[in-house]
Amino acid sequence: MMQKIKSLMTRQGLKSPQESMADLSPVENLRIPSKEELRELREQPIDPLAEQEIIDSIEEIYFSNDSFDMVQHELEKLPPELNLKELEEYRDKLKRQQAAVSKKVADLILEKQPSYVKELERVTALQTNLQLAAVICTNARRQLSVAKEGFTEASLGLLANQRRRQLLTGLLKSLRTIKTLQRTDVRLSEMLEEEDYPGAIQLCLECQKAASTFKHYSCISELNSKLQDTLEQIEEQLDVALSKTCKHFDVSHYTKVQMAYTLLGKTQTAMDQLHMHFTQAIHNTVFQVVLGYVELCAGNADTKFQKMQYKDLCTHITLDSYIPCLTDLCKALWEVMLSYHRTMQWHEKHDKQESTPIPDDAGAESDELLVDRSYVKKKLEHGLTRIWQDVQLKVKAYILGTDMSNFKYDDFIVVLDVISRLMQVGEEFCGSKSEVLQESIKRQSINYFKNYHRARLEELRMFLENETWELCPVKSNFNIAQLHEFKFMGQCRSPSVSPSRQTVTSTSPAQEELSLFQQYIQEGNPFEMHIEHKDEETEDVLASNGVSEYESDELEKSVYQDYDSDSDVPEELKQDYVDEQTGDVPVKSVSRETIRSRKKSDYNLSKSNAPILTNTTLNVIRLVGKYMQMMNILKPIAFDVIHCVSQLFDYYLYAVYTFFGRNDMPVPSPSLSTHGGRDAGTARVVGPACLYESSGLGLISSRLRTTLNRIQESLIDMEAVGENVGVHGPTEDRKEKVPSPHLSQLVVLTNSGTLYGLAQRVVATESLVFLAEQFESLQSHLDTMMPAAKKPFLQQFYSQTVSTASELRKPIYWIVAAKAIDYEQMLLMMAGVKWDIREIMSQHNVYVDVLLKEFEQFNTRLGDVSRHVRIPLPVSNVLWEHCIRLANRTLVEGYANVKKCSNEGRALMQLDFQQFLMKLEKLTDLRPIPDKEFVETYIKAYYLTENDMEQFIKNHREYSMKQLANLVNVCLGSHINKKARQKLLAAIDDIDRPKR
Repeated sequence: MMQKIKSLMTRQGLKSPQESMADLSPVENLRIPSKEELRELREQPIDPLAEQEIIDSIEEIYFSNDSFDMVQHELEKLPPELNLKELEEYRDKLKRQQAAVSKKVADLILEKQPSYVKELERVTALQTNLQLAAVICTNARRQLSVAKEGFTEASLGLLANQRRRQLLTGLLKSLRTIKTLQRTDVRLSEMLEEEDYPGAIQLCLECQKAASTFKHYSCISELNSKLQDTLEQIEEQLDVALSKTCKHFDVSHYTKVQMAYTLLGKTQTAMDQLHMHFTQAIHNTVFQVVLGYVELCAGNADTKFQKMQYKDLCTHITLDSYIPCLTDLCKALWEVMLSYHRTMQWHEKHDKQESTPIPDDAGAESDELLVDRSYVKKKLEHGLTRIWQDVQLKVKAYILGTDMSNFKYDDFIVVLDVISRLMQVGEEFCGSKSEVLQESIKRQSINYFKNYHRARLEELRMFLENETWELCPVKSNFNIAQLHEFKFMGQCRSPSVSPSRQTVTSTSPAQEELSLFQQYIQEGNPFEMHIEHKDEETEDVLASNGVSEYESDELEKSVYQDYDSDSDVPEELKQDYVDEQTGDVPVKSVSRETIRSRKKSDYNLSKSNAPILTNTTLNVIRLVGKYMQMMNILKPIAFDVIHCVSQLFDYYLYAVYTFFGRNDMPVPSPSLSTHGGRDAGTARVVGPACLYESSGLGLISSRLRTTLNRIQESLIDMEAVGENVGVHGPTEDRKEKVPSPHLSQLVVLTNSGTLYGLAQRVVATESLVFLAEQFESLQSHLDTMMPAAKKPFLQQFYSQTVSTASELRKPIYWIVAAKAIDYEQMLLMMAGVKWDIREIMSQHNVYVDVLLKEFEQFNTRLGDVSRHVRIPLPVSNVLWEHCIRLANRTLVEGYANVKKCSNEGRALMQLDFQQFLMKLEKLTDLRPIPDKEFVETYIKAYYLTENDMEQFIKNHREYSMKQLANLVNVCLGSHINKKARQKLLAAIDDIDRPKR
């Protein structure tokens, strides 16, 4: 109800209450009573509660809004059938409701009338003020119009013109700048042709900055797009320029490129691009190198090699072009790695130069710079391993693309040397051990070396079977280090070892300490150096044209000639091989006058004591040098090579024993029996030889016997000579073995005038001893190359094989000693001597003189042999020891054959032996005389009593059962009874029983 009252008041505006009442709508007139009605209503006493009940009974819809049509509402409520009485009642109800509402409204109006009047007065005053303001505004507008006409249009027109002039001046300046911008593309092209990338980028960026200032001009949008295209073009050319540094690094060029990328703010992007270019450069380089050689060797073939994969392309390399292509490949890869190395150097130097203190106001910029530097450094360090891995994979594909098993040794060594130099480059480049390269070259090396070693063993067998065992004359100062094959040891150049670990033996150690990158950083190439000095390297390392101590013409004429061809002119022979450094002349033949003063050098060809070796020995030494070269260059196959080196020595030792150390008499080991009596000097020796063996003196040492058995089982193919068929396993095992060698038919070992081939025996045996000495000198070098896990093999080889070489002297020279003296004749002559004499004799028996004459003849023959071959002191001592020992044991055997003997006879035995010793000591310097006590003790045993004899039998087991039994039967036979004799003989039998 209050809302309706307010709306009525609002619509009244400034009208008086009376006017407002007149303006009410008809509907509202029905609701609001007239003044008289109000008075009547006010005068009529109505109960407030009843009045409120009437108002509350009014429907809610009457209070909804102003647009409510109450008439329509009431009409719609009428029932279909009208009842007058009900209608009148309802009408009266509505009137009562209207009257109650009207009265309520009238009360409210009268209650608020003072406030209404007061507010209406304020509204009237506001209207008056508004009318005054309207008059003031009208006057002001009229005065402003007058001022505009009199002042503004004239004065401000001048200011507008001045402003327009200034704008046009600025526009002209802008147009001139735009004109300059339009012409910058020409200058940019010139700068790009000059490779002034930093300047071009700087100019382009400045133009872009200027263009952004004038971007409100429509022509600038096209120019801005053009500048952006130009900048992209500069980046493309910059990327091409960056790729050029991968093969040929230029400091100024690379500096420009890096400055340009710095201006672009793409330092990290540049580093990513650089590594991608290096990877691409490696691939393109190796492909082009190999493709060039393949197409060159293929000729006009229609094969489209360019479409092949690199790995497949490598399989088309021919053997003739393999090494040149490999060298060019490594040279090209070296250039790429050198460029990367110099790139890293540039960045290290650049970082040091720019590591100056930065002002505080440039903190953000410095942080970004530090981030870029850190990224570049890590990227470059990581790239080292990545690039070297790419290089290894490319070279590996090339190495494994060709079967090298049929390469010449010199060519294969060159391949190893090139790859080892490349591995040295890798170690200096990034500290890599080059496992990929080592594994690939190891595979090729093992494959090659197996075939090569097999061929060399067959070649060695051929040499041994054609060897006449003549002396190969060399100077006294001969040393294997003088051979070309061992030059590498003096140079200490091992490409697979970094310079920091090499033993510096050069006179200029400072130069040796330089790495390859330091040596060739400006010019040259380590692989170019190899090719440029190829002839020199081949001469120093790979040549096999004789001993370096001789002049080349002397070598051709003398080193490999048949020594016997000059045997009839010993003086000329000796003059040919006089020591050119000392001027010593060989000693002349020995005369009888000098027998008393015979010394160490009496049997020497010259006082220079030149080494005794043969052509085959020299070939074996050279072969060892070649093997060591391969081992020195390629450490991973060191054990395989050393194992093959040991086989060379084993085969040589076995051959010397087979040729000269066997006899057709029973030998200690069945596995070392002679093959069909092939040894030419094996006439059966009976009597003393059997005695010699029975006493254990003819046996080879157990260590030597074990070594020979091992060699025969592991290296000798016994099936090749038709023996032991089916014992040695399958054919695969036989591939690793070599047939046993046979002595050349030109070597005669049956001539007594030459002491049964003593010269050849000396040359063979002493050449083996010399070979063993050279192996001893190489032990430390071999030990450094041998893997730690395999070193026991090397130690065992030296302790059980190399050290046994000198032990072959005994069985070899024993055969000569057994034949040089006629021991059988001496036994027969001793058997004819009467020993049961009754008087003391002052004259010794004839057999002593015959025996001494035999020794003198032996001495003379020994001197004759020494004119052709120097007989070292150990050899002469072994020969004399064998002969004297055999003679003394023959004496004991002769004394043991005596049936009857008196005391005077025993005195004669002593006289004979003393005479023999006295004369013998004048023939030899050997002291003490071997087995002197053996004879003297046996002779003195004739004087022993029964009890002493029993003790003698127990203490002297070196005598045979027959010899001891003779002492019992002959010496004590007449002094003891039969029971005592049987007791002593039983003691002898007990002693002999364990030997059976």
